[in-house]
Amino acid sequence: MVHVLSSRTLLRPTDPERSRVFYGEQLGLGVYREFGTGPERGTVYFLGGGFLELSGRSEEPPSPAVRLWLQVEDVAAAHEELRARGVEITRAPAREPWGLIEMWIADPDGTPIVLVEVPAEHPLRYRAGI
Repeated sequence: MVHVLSSRTLLRPTDPERSRVFYGEQLGLGVYREFGTGPERGTVYFLGGGFLELSGRSEEPPSPAVRLWLQVEDVAAAHEELRARGVEITRAPAREPWGLIEMWIADPDGTPIVLVEVPAEHPLRYRAGI
């Protein structure tokens, strides 16, 4: 068995500075660390129990198969805060048939990001037999 100590998602944005503004200022993610110099320097953001690293540059946007899933405490509050910061909401908050409350946005390269609230009564909050 592989013992994973930490993990991060790596994105290679087409415009690193534009993506740093989006993730750091508009989304408000805290910086874990930065490395390198210049416009293609790396920035690693806190993502709850994981990290998101923006580093390097890509000539093409990420695959449409890439998505980010971010659990937040209150989707309605996140909706208001992100709208006030100028983030385009691609899908307003809604309770899904599976019980989660989800809202969708996209980063500057079009990477879909779902913000998810797990209601108190949802089974994801509990582990059977514990």
